[in-house]
Formats: sequence, structure tokens, C-alpha cells
Amino acid sequence: MSASLTNAELTLTLPATAKMGELFSQVDDNIQGVRVFATPGGCSGISFGMTFTDEINADDGVLACDGFKVVVDDGTLSYLRGVEIDFVEDGEGNATFVFNNLPQMGGGCGSCGSSNSGSSGGGCS
Repeated sequence: MSASLTNAELTLTLPATAKMGELFSQVDDNIQGVRVFATPGGCSGISFGMTFTDEINADDGVLACDGFKVVVDDGTLSYLRGVEIDFVEDGEGNATFVFNNLPQMGGGCGSCGSSNSGSSGGGCS
């Protein structure tokens, strides 16, 4: 059985929650959630991404949000603990999900996330 994630482990800002909810409402009914994953690469050796998933595995952590679930496998969760996912629009038609407060990133770089310590709060529990 998958474990529930807490806001101490992973949070979404209100803009991220709203955008994911909007995107999730447009996908097929067999989609179970939004999977966050880690891959080798990026400025610190790890990059993060998201995709829709039709399966929640027994070793996945699940953050239940209003209308959708964020799913994280056990290996990725060790890199994501304490991270806040935000959705940022720059006003010029560019928009992206950003991973904030990455503890392993040190100084970090713009393509991997930022080390902002503020939180906008989220809509998941």
C-alpha cells in the first residue's frame, strides 16, 4: 500500500495546485496522478520532472490534492524531502513548474530550482 506524504515532505503552492488541477482535468480517466521523478543530469547531477501516471505502486508516496494526486517513488522522495513545487508565469507567455527549497542544491542554478525559503502555501494535505 502506498504511503501518504505530508507537507513536510512535499508541498505545492496555490498556483502549482491550480495548474496541476487544470491539467489533470484534461487527461483520460485512467490517469491516477502526476508522478514526480528524478533523473541523472542537470547542474547538480539530478534533474526533476513530472508526468501523468496510470499506476500507483506499493512503494510510492502520495500527496492527495484537490482533484488529483502527486505520486513520488521512494528513491525520488529522498531527493525531494522539503521541496515546494511552484508554477511560475513570466508574463511573456512562458510558464513552468519550479522546484524550490532544494536542500541538496547548495548555491543551485536557475535551471534546477532555487533556494528561496518563502512558501506561498499549498492546497494539498
